[in-house]
Amino acid sequence: MLSAISIIAGKYLAISGGEVLRFSLENLPIIFAGVAFGPLAGALVGAVADLVGCLLVGYAINPIVTLGAVVIGTLAGGVWRICKKSSLSLWLCCALSVGISHLVGSVIIKTFGLSVYYDMSFEVLLLWRLLNYVIIGCLDGAILFGLMRSKLIREEISSIVGTRGERR
Repeated sequence: MLSAISIIAGKYLAISGGEVLRFSLENLPIIFAGVAFGPLAGALVGAVADLVGCLLVGYAINPIVTLGAVVIGTLAGGVWRICKKSSLSLWLCCALSVGISHLVGSVIIKTFGLSVYYDMSFEVLLLWRLLNYVIIGCLDGAILFGLMRSKLIREEISSIVGTRGERR
């Protein structure tokens, strides 16, 4: 379900800024999967969302961009777990999970993949995408904070994952 939401947000509801820039919340479901269900779930949601989304809209599959989506989910989940063990505040956990996963997955890895695919300057593309993901990251972080602050959402996650992290 989270992969489907990512596909809809990224491929159908995105605001295009040319061939390589898109303003969308496609990574939010991937980040949420990592935060709520762990790094492996985040990685799987990222991979499925990128691969199926490309097939649905006719984009060529770029393995480096797919790797970026996998890294986003993995890092979001890993950073979240570290933050929660460190007893950091909810907003800081959200900011770090979103910020680090976007910086590595979206800004560095996906930008490299796009620069190779479109034969564009990595440095120029990096600056544009960094600006893009500062804006998107703030939105993702605020929405993730609202979701994780919700008692209902936390109870649903707990009912799926269990209280000690084992799957039910």
